[in-house]
Amino acid sequence: MKKITLSILGLLAFGYASAQDDAAGGKGFANGDVFISGGVGISSETWDEDKYTTFTFAPKVGFFVTENIAVGVAIEYTGTTDDNGVNEVKSNTLGAGAFARYYASPASDFSFFAELGAMYQSTKQEMGGGDLKSNGFNIALSPGVSYFISNNFALEASIGVLSYETDKADLDGAEARNTFELGVGLSDISLGLVYKF
Repeated sequence: MKKITLSILGLLAFGYASAQDDAAGGKGFANGDVFISGGVGISSETWDEDKYTTFTFAPKVGFFVTENIAVGVAIEYTGTTDDNGVNEVKSNTLGAGAFARYYASPASDFSFFAELGAMYQSTKQEMGGGDLKSNGFNIALSPGVSYFISNNFALEASIGVLSYETDKADLDGAEARNTFELGVGLSDISLGLVYKF
């Protein structure tokens, strides 16, 4: 089995803004700051005749309501293709949700944070026999760290996750599928880039 994972996290289209610092501000976060972050991920796994590909796009916008607490909204799109050489199954998931973060020392270059997020998701799966739709909800808690590399840009990493997800197919008599996850391995590390306005 060959697995190629490319995780490019960062949602910034600010061109030359990366070279400029906010002279009036400073490193770290403060009450009233607005930030954007997000992720773009691509993974591909091939085994014999099977090929499984996933693409994810997940931007977030947050606002500091106090010196230590930020709240925000998030959207997420995930597209997958599972091709075994005979049949191809495509799945598209669109989610929208909200999150809250508590930062231990937001005004410093380096800070620990904990994020609690909730998201509603709708999935459409296309296969040879027709389409299957499902709707679900998830809630997750994850710790992380943030490090400012300039006045406006910070690197962040989330490590591990504690989550619960429920998903139910849009079919008569279908039962919900419930998933509980606790992850603390290297595969549960998520890297990102944050831009502070």
